[in-house]
Amino acid sequence: MLVRYGGNLPRYTSYPTAAQFDASVGAAEADAWLRAVPQGVAVSLYLHVPFCDVLCLFCGCNTAVVRDAGLREAYGRLLIEELRRVAARLGPGHPVRHVQWGGGTPTTLPPDSMRAVMREVRRLFTVDANAEIAVELDPRFLPDACPALLAELGVNRVSLGVQDLDPAVQAASGRVQSLEQTLECVRRVRAAGIGSVNIDLIYGLPYQTVEGAGATAATVAAQLRPDRLAVFGYAHVPWKQKRQGLLPEAALPPPAARLAQRARIDAALRGARYRAIGLDHYARPGDALCLAAETGTLRRNFQGYTVDPAPVLIGVGASAISIFPQGMTQNVPAQAFYARAMAASDDLPAVRGVRRTEDDRLRGEVIERLMCALRADPAAIGARHGAGAGWYDGAWPGLRQAEHDGLVVLEGTVIRVTEAGRPFLRNIAALFDAHHAPAGVRRHAGAL
Repeated sequence: MLVRYGGNLPRYTSYPTAAQFDASVGAAEADAWLRAVPQGVAVSLYLHVPFCDVLCLFCGCNTAVVRDAGLREAYGRLLIEELRRVAARLGPGHPVRHVQWGGGTPTTLPPDSMRAVMREVRRLFTVDANAEIAVELDPRFLPDACPALLAELGVNRVSLGVQDLDPAVQAASGRVQSLEQTLECVRRVRAAGIGSVNIDLIYGLPYQTVEGAGATAATVAAQLRPDRLAVFGYAHVPWKQKRQGLLPEAALPPPAARLAQRARIDAALRGARYRAIGLDHYARPGDALCLAAETGTLRRNFQGYTVDPAPVLIGVGASAISIFPQGMTQNVPAQAFYARAMAASDDLPAVRGVRRTEDDRLRGEVIERLMCALRADPAAIGARHGAGAGWYDGAWPGLRQAEHDGLVVLEGTVIRVTEAGRPFLRNIAALFDAHHAPAGVRRHAGAL
């Protein structure tokens, strides 16, 4: 099983995936696709802040340590300028029900910069009174006035990383963070009136053990009591992120141990009455994520699982990705080059992306249903897209093998992923991926 379902695979937060992005799509396409959004159609906003106070060695995000307060203020002004360029092309009247501050650590921006950005968001868009406004936090660097500031900005969900509570794992990973720091962070944001807390855990880190991963999950559930958790397998891609080369690679657990760690975390969280959502999320019964999973409205994008139904996600800031029905675009990755691109012209700073074909939309819908609902009917989905009856015949041998291995149940044309198959969702989705690179090409992290 480990050999058969090993290898490197995308996380399928989009289809086509970011591995298919290239320079044939850029500012012109972003401009045209924004102008094509019908008036009144809801959009979502993602604001990327690529700054951190300390770099975690395991992190694969586009971020850097920036101490210069002036540079951080200047970046806030760039976010505002890009928002204005976006709004000028979209036109007025677009409701917004989801705003995500990501990074990096968005709260590294000066408070007045965050205020100015949110004022501009509310001026340029019609932000729903019940909109979800979320921000990522680092419990080690939370200024005293920050929780009150976030409440002032309308933030109602925060996400913070714990990863693992074992001191040896933390030291090797460059993320030393005590339970007490995290408890205090959660206490302060809840006291400020922020109702929803999400915790990130990671398995597969150096020196991590099955017992330690399970103990971390049990402690987090019992003491922090988050509303949601995201449980990620560490993605070791040192050819993409140089900082990961500083990790003690020999201490990384092998695939069998990673699966065992995942299983132990899963058992701990289910034992604490969390419900498993998709590949790697958990939520309390009654949470909006649970309700979306139950009603079949759960979605998946570059921020992970979401209840956001908007057909357009607009990424603002260095490296931010936008999603349109026609395709996806990504901004200039490095902050310095992003600033230079914004200064050079009045164009949008998108420099790469991918167009979606009708076949991409068909396969993307099947993949999203598998990743979100653990169930898909490729024949019915194909019929809605006008595809022939045998369009997915190429996936059938792999599906039969997965059924033999107990990962799926095939009921006519319906694919139902079993609980045993949940950790292998990416493998099952990959059967419908027409762009997936041949074995041996290192473009993604390990599947398990």
